[in-house]
Amino acid sequence: MDLGLADRVYVVTGGSKGLGHATAAALVADGAKVVLASRDAANVEAAVERLAAPAHVTGVAADLADPEAAERLARTALERYGRLDGALVSVGGPPPGTAASATDEQWRAAFESVFLGSVRAVRTLAGRLTGDGAIGMVLSTSVRQPAGGLGISNGLRPGLAMVAKDMADEFGPRGVRVLGLLPGRIATDRMTQLDAAFPDAREAAVAGIPLGRYGDPAEFGRTAAFLLSPAASYITGSVIAVDGGSLRAI
Repeated sequence: MDLGLADRVYVVTGGSKGLGHATAAALVADGAKVVLASRDAANVEAAVERLAAPAHVTGVAADLADPEAAERLARTALERYGRLDGALVSVGGPPPGTAASATDEQWRAAFESVFLGSVRAVRTLAGRLTGDGAIGMVLSTSVRQPAGGLGISNGLRPGLAMVAKDMADEFGPRGVRVLGLLPGRIATDRMTQLDAAFPDAREAAVAGIPLGRYGDPAEFGRTAAFLLSPAASYITGSVIAVDGGSLRAI
């Protein structure tokens, strides 16, 4: 199936590893060009090298908590490739812990990076698209059911899902699609850290996944690439689970 990605240009934040990197790899494999961003310059450089497509990937060290970061990423795409067709906005998850045990400072820091950083990025990048396009927000299955030990995520992610729907309404008349992706248990470094923090949780988690396993990041990346592509041109305002069937809600 031709997704129509050839020569289209996307910004991918959180692109040095995990779900962002898997999405960047899927986009590049189908002919797209990517501005790959993450906070750590060394990780960005290593991620660009792993993709082994220098004509199709530009790396930028950027933190979405910085109010200027999204504009800088858009400008890089336009200056390097002459267009911008969409983005995957992925930010690091907040620290584990219950909602009540998190400090005010932890809540504020997470709001600035996870919530406000994501909203600002979508708003800015949507305004810089050169035509129709799509922006995906990497959220979590905590949008629909709380994740044990991740109280801050449980508090912030559902709000971002409603932001995606609100922006889909606002930007839809311009041909700009906005949607959310809900990864479940995907075998990323982040998930390895969470499993280490909650050593009894993995077995129970796998038992609750109908497919009986964690997902591979590439499975998420291919889904995200499809949703960002012209092949998914009638999908907007949706939140799509990539979770092996673990969510029990419709």
